[in-house]
Amino acid sequence: MSSTPSLLICQALILLPDGEMLQGDLRIQQGQIAQIAPEITPTDTDKVIDATGLTLLPGIIDPQVHFREPGLEHKEDLFTASRACARGGVTSFLEMPNTRPLTTTQATLNDKLQRAAQKSLVNYGFFIGATAENLPDLLTAKPACGIKIFMGSSHGALLVSREAELEPIFATGSRLIAVHAEDQARIVERRKQFAGTSDPAIHSQIQDEQAALNATKLALKLSKKYQRRLHILHLSTGAEAELLREDKPSWVTAEVTPQHLLLNTEAYAKIGTLAQMNPPLRSPENNKILWRALLDGVIDFIATDHAPHTLEEKAREYPHSPSGMPGVETSLPLMLTQAKQGRCTIAQVANWMSAAVAKAYGIPNKGAIAPGYDADLVLVDLNTYRPVLREELQTKCGWSPFEGWNLTGWPTITIVGGQVVYERGKIYSEVRGKALQFINS
Repeated sequence: MSSTPSLLICQALILLPDGEMLQGDLRIQQGQIAQIAPEITPTDTDKVIDATGLTLLPGIIDPQVHFREPGLEHKEDLFTASRACARGGVTSFLEMPNTRPLTTTQATLNDKLQRAAQKSLVNYGFFIGATAENLPDLLTAKPACGIKIFMGSSHGALLVSREAELEPIFATGSRLIAVHAEDQARIVERRKQFAGTSDPAIHSQIQDEQAALNATKLALKLSKKYQRRLHILHLSTGAEAELLREDKPSWVTAEVTPQHLLLNTEAYAKIGTLAQMNPPLRSPENNKILWRALLDGVIDFIATDHAPHTLEEKAREYPHSPSGMPGVETSLPLMLTQAKQGRCTIAQVANWMSAAVAKAYGIPNKGAIAPGYDADLVLVDLNTYRPVLREELQTKCGWSPFEGWNLTGWPTITIVGGQVVYERGKIYSEVRGKALQFINS
C-alpha cells in the first residue's frame, strides 16, 4: 500500500511561533505540519512547492464575516465568499447570524453547517444569534463559536438593545458573548435629528462615537457583573479603546477592522456610500488611537466584518444605501503593507490575524506554524506590490473600498488542511474546508 502523498514546501522564510524567522523547509502529512527544518530531503511521495523568495505564515482566521447564505445569495454565498477567502489567505472564518432565516436555533445552525460542508473551500464556524426569546438555544446550540448580540444597528428579532433583555443572556451560561456595541436608542433619536440629509458622511454623525461608547460601557458592566466572557466586535472609537485601557478584565477581548485602522471620514468624499459601514468610519484621530491600542495589546486581534452588498444597492441615495463592505481578500495584504512601512511587524500581523483569534475562540491546532498543528498556511510575496483591482476580486459583490491601493504581501499559495486551494491566481474549487471545533464552547 503506497504512503499518503505529502506536501514539501522548500526554501520559505517561515514564521515560527516565537516570532523568529527560519529560512527552511516544511513537510505536511495527512493535513498537519509534520516537520520543520533548515533542509528536508524530498521523498518519492512529496509534492514539492518551491517557495524561494516567499514568506510562510499561518493561515488567517477571520473572526467576523457576513457571507449572506441563506437568503441573501445575490450579494454573496458560501462558495464565492470562500473563494475570496482562499485568494486572501483566509483559511478559516467565523460567520454571523443575520442571514434569512436568522441563525438562532440548532436547526438553522445545522443548515449552515451542511451548506458549508458542501460549498466552502476553507474552514468554517458560525455564531448563534441572540434574540429576546431564544435563551435556551443560546445555551445548547452546537458547535457555535459564540453568541452574537446586536445591541444596535440592527432590526427585527436580532436587535437586543435594552438592559433588561441583555441581562438574562449575560447571567446564564458561560459561552463567549460577542457584541455589536452601538446604542440603538441614541441612533434612533439622531436619525430623526438628521432626517432629510442624503450626504453619506452624515452616517458617522448619526451613529456617533457616543453611541458606540454607551453600548460598550453597558456590555462591560454586564460582563463584569457576571464575570462573563465578552468580546467586543469591530471597535471603532478611541474613546472605547481608552475605556478598555483603563478597565479591561482578563476575560474581555476586542477586535478592530482594517477599515477602522486605515480609512476614516475623509473616505466619504472619495468613494461615497462605498465608505458606509456599521459602526461607521471615524475621524483620522481615531485611527491613531486605535493603532496605538492594537500595538499595546488593548485590542487583541483583527477581523474584516466582510459585509458585501451589490454595487446597485450601494448606489442608492443615503440613507437608503446599505451599510457594509467586503474585506476578506484585502485584509492580509493591507496589514502586511503596514508592516513593510514600519507600523508593526510581520509577527504582530500573524498574531493579530491568526494566533490571537485561535486563542480567544478556543480553536485547537490553528494559528501557528508548529509540528502537530493543522496545515492551514499561506505563502505571501513581500517583495512585489500590486494594486487592488476590481476585475480580480472573487467576492460576488465585485468591489472593494481599497480599490487602487498598491499593496504587498499578496498570497501566492494558500493551503487548507494540507490541500492547495489557491496557487498564483488559480483557485482549486474542489477543495473543501472543515467545521471548526471550539474548546471553550
